[in-house]
Amino acid sequence: MSLSPQFGSLVPSQSQEILNSNYLQFNGGAGAGDTNTFAQQYLPEIYEQEVERYGNRTLSGFLRMVGAEMPMTSDQVIWSEQNRLHISYQGVGVANAAGTTSTITLFAPGAAGLQNVISINDTIVFLNPATGEESKALVIDSGAYAGSGLAAGAIDVQPFDNVQIGAALAAVGCKVFVYGSQYQKGQSMNAAFAAAGANQGRISVEPQLTQFSNSPIILRSQYVVSGSDMAQIGWVEVATEDGTSGYLWYLKAESETRLRFEDYLEMSMVEAEYNQLPAVPTTSPGSEGLFAAIQSRGNVEVGFTAAAGLDEFDAILKNLDTQGAIEENMLFLQRQTSLDFDDMLASISGGFAGGTAFGLFENSEEMALNLGFSGFRRGSYDFYKTDWKYLNDASTRGGINGINSVEGVLVPAGTSTVYDQVLGTNIRRPFLHVRYRASQSDDRRMKSWLTGSAGGAATSTLDAMEVNFLSERCLITQAANNFVLFKGI
Repeated sequence: MSLSPQFGSLVPSQSQEILNSNYLQFNGGAGAGDTNTFAQQYLPEIYEQEVERYGNRTLSGFLRMVGAEMPMTSDQVIWSEQNRLHISYQGVGVANAAGTTSTITLFAPGAAGLQNVISINDTIVFLNPATGEESKALVIDSGAYAGSGLAAGAIDVQPFDNVQIGAALAAVGCKVFVYGSQYQKGQSMNAAFAAAGANQGRISVEPQLTQFSNSPIILRSQYVVSGSDMAQIGWVEVATEDGTSGYLWYLKAESETRLRFEDYLEMSMVEAEYNQLPAVPTTSPGSEGLFAAIQSRGNVEVGFTAAAGLDEFDAILKNLDTQGAIEENMLFLQRQTSLDFDDMLASISGGFAGGTAFGLFENSEEMALNLGFSGFRRGSYDFYKTDWKYLNDASTRGGINGINSVEGVLVPAGTSTVYDQVLGTNIRRPFLHVRYRASQSDDRRMKSWLTGSAGGAATSTLDAMEVNFLSERCLITQAANNFVLFKGI
């Protein structure tokens, strides 16, 4: 064992001073058996600052961008959405009678939930969507009248061109809609119906509302630390995703439990499903999340790729035209789908050089090098595109080799008007918003409380501190017909 200075020359100092006469050197040994290293195992070099190797690990934020949160007091949320103003009949057939008169079957006899609201003297368009052939005609009889000899779901028409409806239009699968009416001079809407003496007045078309509902689910989590571990303090310098920075000890784990639970609150609203399990007292009815709502009531695009170019995307726009045609929309996409959109947009300009289009960038090569498009306009629609971390994170829907089942979602911006059953009036709400249970005595938006006998709590004999988290909420997806879900399969 080597000492510096040599034994006999060590002079202890009376104060905590670093002097040549009181310094013991323990780092001179090199071999495994050298006793100079005996103290090194007790003197580890510890980095007290945590390394953020995954960056920001939280996934929430999507609903804060597109929706809002509102309290409720019931076990169920019910809302009504308007139906279309104009009525059309799909999948109708035609039977040609003598002369030019044709009988059109709007729906089969006994069909549930369908009503004939076409009046005599209405003018209609009868067309075959597959071939484009059409015929315009005047309604001369309607099964909607009690005195008519026609079935309830049938009408008799005479084409204006005085030509019997052709065979190509006779196939089942055609469409009928009303575009107006024609009456003779002085003709009363209440004139006697000569065939059966029935009232020939207009058939009243009552507005129909479609009612939807959703139920909240209860989410819970817990973090437990024993009293003994609380007494063994080890400090770690942290900078967490929720903005916390500084030194933490056992509460570092509690902080991450809270962050994880807050992510669960949003992930559950996106992924929730109605529970189809047998009804037992311990079974929750479940809830309808964003993905389930779009697949049930919205639009689903399967296998979108850049190779399809604008043709596939334009088909989406044409479908949106038939729905609410919301002008501003947001695209939340996984990485590959986002790149597919970038490739699609970069290839639609007239000027190319080495596979890169410059026309979208005022023909500037320098500007064209930035091919990450954040927004674009097509037709009458504006789209704002962003990556959705939830679809890219390796611990959730990201990091999957091959095709991801969910590759993105198109969300309309702005608000929609719905009829609130509780308020009894039309109200405006964001298309996506969260409802959470709350009253004057209890707010269940995000509850947290301490139990146990450590850490300030004194509620039980448990030698630990329990941090409890709870929330009760559901997602309301209004006008889902304006949403698009991009799926890989």
